Amino acid sequence: MSDQVLSTSVGTASSSRELHGARGHGALDADIIIKNAPDPVFVSDLEGKILSANDAVYELLGFRTDEVLEQSLSRFISPEETREFTAALREVIERGATRNARLNPRSASGEIIPTSLNASALRDADGKVIGAIGILRDMRELDKARAYADSLIKNAPDPVFVSDLEGKILSANDAVYELLGFRPDEVLEQSLSRFISPEETREFLAALREVIERGVTRNARLNPRSASGEIIPTSLNASALRETDGKVIGAIGILRDMRELDKARAYSDSLIKNAPDPVFVSDLEGKILQANDAVYELLGFRPDEVLEQSLSRFISPEETREFLAALREVIERGVTRNARLNPRSASGEIIPTTLNASALRDTDGKVIGAIGILRDMRAYEKVLSDLQESKAELQEKILDLEKFEEVVVGRELKMIALEKEVENLKRELAKYTSSPSSWEKRL
Repeated sequence: MSDQVLSTSVGTASSSRELHGARGHGALDADIIIKNAPDPVFVSDLEGKILSANDAVYELLGFRTDEVLEQSLSRFISPEETREFTAALREVIERGATRNARLNPRSASGEIIPTSLNASALRDADGKVIGAIGILRDMRELDKARAYADSLIKNAPDPVFVSDLEGKILSANDAVYELLGFRPDEVLEQSLSRFISPEETREFLAALREVIERGVTRNARLNPRSASGEIIPTSLNASALRETDGKVIGAIGILRDMRELDKARAYSDSLIKNAPDPVFVSDLEGKILQANDAVYELLGFRPDEVLEQSLSRFISPEETREFLAALREVIERGVTRNARLNPRSASGEIIPTTLNASALRDTDGKVIGAIGILRDMRAYEKVLSDLQESKAELQEKILDLEKFEEVVVGRELKMIALEKEVENLKRELAKYTSSPSSWEKRL
């Protein structure tokens, strides 16, 4: 130990007497706290000799009390860690602050136990530092959890990185290097600002602040530049990286390569834009997010009069409810739904249309809105109206024909009866004509 540390005490015996004197002046509560602390807690003098320890220390290390008390920490930890503890102790003495360190004491069974040490100063009644209070935390389970988390990050299919609160990259998986084309040494310990624009760096740090303040994940768009100079569109999902006491110490970022998705979106946008029928995209509340030229042509509105507007601006309250009901059915059953809509155009004309609504899904398959295809029914309804008129005219003509037929048939029947009567008269006349003597007799 250095002369500086040795000069803070007047020998082991003197230090022990001071320590016990201090404990006798009001450390009874401290003894109770140490004894009943859930974590292993020990008290050492300025040379690292253990003067007191609670049951959790013995349980952690598996030693008896007499195998721990009055022993130097160097019996349980490596020479390098003994120097680390001594340096921590010097810092505690000089700065009056607590200090964290990693210790890996060897247990009675020979197991190396990873622990974190929080060392703070033990002072006498005059405020003089006479030793240290060390709180150990068993890191075995946490180290397993970290190893598991590291394994998840390493083997994640998406690019995953860990950064500190200033955006410096501390860890990254192979998918990051594959995405960007850089070697690990060109990425690790580098600031994100090396790969993204100043504006996106500010966006990332804003997302990080939101994650810290609200404890939520945050999505953002990043366009990092690869080793070849290509700008790669990605979506970032950032969540908080916390230490054991819950304090946020950085961020875990998951990137998603959006190149193929952006191509698919561009293709779908092209399909929508060039569709012959009016096509629009709305969110789950019926707000119009996108529309093609055929929509503006149908309704006679400008794009700024349609986009970001609710459908309820163009259709009646009843039809709005019908549309939302169709949307709910699409979400719940995963099917398309047809409905009738009668939007009002810019000129005030009511335009009869049929709506075919289908689900709009995000990359995870979650329904986030609807794609609506309208069909102008005016021509159809005109044809239908003409057919109805033709049918009515035809029915009137049929009635006229039936009446005419009735008149004609009546006349025919009368003519037949008349003809029969004429025939009868002719037959009677023929009788008298054929035998004139009969007339003479009668006369």
